[in-house]
Amino acid sequence: MLSQVWLVVLSLAALVVAGADFYKILDVHKSASEKDIRAAYKRLSKKYHPDKYKGEDAEERFMQIARAYEVLSDATKRQIYDRHGEEGLKAHEGGQHQPNPFDMFSSFFGGHHQQQARRGPSSLTEFEVSLADIYQGASIDFMIKKRILCDHCRGSGAASDGDIHTCSGCNGAGVKLVKQQIFPGMFAQSQVTCNECGGRGKVIKKVCPHCQGNKVVDHTAHYTLDVTPGMPEGHEVVFEGEADESPDWEAGDVILRVRSKKEKGGWRRKETSLYWKQTIGVDDALLGFEKNITHLDGRNLQIVRKGVTQPGFVQVVKGEGMPVYGRKDVKGDLFIEYNVVLPLEITPEMRRKLTEAFRPPSSTHDEL
Repeated sequence: MLSQVWLVVLSLAALVVAGADFYKILDVHKSASEKDIRAAYKRLSKKYHPDKYKGEDAEERFMQIARAYEVLSDATKRQIYDRHGEEGLKAHEGGQHQPNPFDMFSSFFGGHHQQQARRGPSSLTEFEVSLADIYQGASIDFMIKKRILCDHCRGSGAASDGDIHTCSGCNGAGVKLVKQQIFPGMFAQSQVTCNECGGRGKVIKKVCPHCQGNKVVDHTAHYTLDVTPGMPEGHEVVFEGEADESPDWEAGDVILRVRSKKEKGGWRRKETSLYWKQTIGVDDALLGFEKNITHLDGRNLQIVRKGVTQPGFVQVVKGEGMPVYGRKDVKGDLFIEYNVVLPLEITPEMRRKLTEAFRPPSSTHDEL
């Protein structure tokens, strides 16, 4: 019984010494390279930045990610942490001032680290949006199929950490020295990529059963496109770091090029101007009219014409065009082009109206 109590005490003591699991926080293996750690920090710090992530634990989570990166990206601190855990690391640091996680974030995305890392390809997609959504603004959900790091092996391709070994062919260097004879008795050495590990310095004894050693898996990601009123044609919206993932690079961007849908008839747009074709009968063209057209936001817009409207005439309605991008409550103009059609038959009512318009009552004269 006493031995069991001691086992519990020792287990609790081990947990205290170990402290936070920085590898788990960054979602990387203990064998992760500097590049893997940098990529993980980039992805997670953007995802959980308090300006973007609105959970109650946003700031705490962001600080944990920053602390994990600060330790694991430093070779000396990482070595001490691996041997003695977080408590041992704190003893080593001796109460030193910890860097501000927000300053670290700004420094990281300022370009210094980003330039060092190899970047994967970005994807560009033409994204069609209805003119009504561009006029009013909208949030549109969509999905993208892409490849992400395997969540089982976290991109290592191995079944477990124990299945990743240092390459015996290059002793983990990733390169080999090859001696070549140039002349009899004269040799030259050249450095070539190790053919046994492909230059990685590591070999995998047993591949991950989830991704079959491919390190990445297919995934359908859900996103939301926020369309701002008056968004220009061809405007590009960038989702940073959301393209295909790979352990060999930092993910590129998903870029959506927003365009209005091609729709027959109805509304057309040219920059901040809107165009509408209105068909009227000959009676309205000659006598004038008051009509309502349904605008892109669903409200009724009254248009009035007095007198004669010629076929092809364009009426300008100020301030009823497309919103000006980035300028609240400022709109362009609406241009209404009139198309006059002749009726196949004239109704008695139309005949009466036309008669009254073109044949005024004749005056009466006394006969001599």
